[in-house]
Amino acid sequence: MTIQDLNFDKKRVLIRLDLNVPIEKNKIVSHARIKSSIPTIKKILKRNAKVILMSHLGRPKEGIYESKYSLFPVFEYLKKIFLKTNVYFFSKYEDSKNIKSGELCLLENVRFNIGETTNNLELSLKYSNLCDIFIMDAFGSAHRKHASTYGISKFCKKKCIGPLVLKEINSLNKIFKNPVRPMVSILGGSKISTKFKILNTLGKISDYIIVGGGIANTFIAINNKIGKSLHEKEYISKAYDLLKKYKIIIPVDSRVSTSFHQDSIAILKDVNKISKNEEIMDIGLKTEKVIQKIIKKSNTIIWNGPVGVFEFNQFANGTKCIAESISKNKGFSIAGGGDTISAIEKFNIEDKISYISTGGGSFLHFLENKKLPAIEILKK
Repeated sequence: MTIQDLNFDKKRVLIRLDLNVPIEKNKIVSHARIKSSIPTIKKILKRNAKVILMSHLGRPKEGIYESKYSLFPVFEYLKKIFLKTNVYFFSKYEDSKNIKSGELCLLENVRFNIGETTNNLELSLKYSNLCDIFIMDAFGSAHRKHASTYGISKFCKKKCIGPLVLKEINSLNKIFKNPVRPMVSILGGSKISTKFKILNTLGKISDYIIVGGGIANTFIAINNKIGKSLHEKEYISKAYDLLKKYKIIIPVDSRVSTSFHQDSIAILKDVNKISKNEEIMDIGLKTEKVIQKIIKKSNTIIWNGPVGVFEFNQFANGTKCIAESISKNKGFSIAGGGDTISAIEKFNIEDKISYISTGGGSFLHFLENKKLPAIEILKK
């Protein structure tokens, strides 16, 4: 069911969102996830509902309040967005029952509650008692069987998926259902050991897979000495098997340094000339040119993960090259993952990507062709 199938007039509507945004010194660093949830909130408010929002933030210890994990900064941001609406913040969830139609409230971080991450049924029942209707619109948490994403659906008589989740699923399905070719997948990250399933899934549907970061380093280490670069020695043979099986593009040159620091000097080197005291921190110019050509010819692009230490300007060129190449492409592009979104924001190409997924783990789970528990229970 979707929001089109239900009557929200004067109903208490609990919406599970993904408001897990980076916060530093009580200031929100990236508003991307909040902004993507605003349309859903507006749609339900317009239908004269009593709107209750819930989300997690970070990974606090259950039962222990820590101000750095509080959703209060998100509440302050929402107040600025909904200037003509009464907006409340509740640490005591029961207080949400007192809001009126057309009003909005945000509940404190669900992960402060004992039993949230273990999908405690008693807690799930308490959540369900807060509302008449439950909307699951947190795609980024849909792969988790938690009380606020999964357990609550067992007890709510009326529930549906939200517009954001629906849009995510429809956009991601374009990749699996007759994608326009050529199709390229770009995969970054530190550990290849956590990405074998997705490499196999993408390998079967992609014409090319471009790898970066520690994942690429493990591939490079098949035939080269890579100094003190981040990689997983124990998975080199498994990486070699993938290389024989799929069209995987690995760097031919890199930007290296002898120290890991934002002021480190980037040295361009072919991957077969890296010294013992050097570490790979970005792809090189030759590799950039190869990638540019592939992306230019592609009609479907999947991007998950930067290809270097893009937080340091000296080593941001590779990720910037990918971002700009995708922004010039007129085909269908989809990007997902926290670091990927940060890179997209840094290089200011938000409006040049066909679809930016709000999910990190859920995005990868979906690409691995796994079922998302919080969505599956709603189907049942």
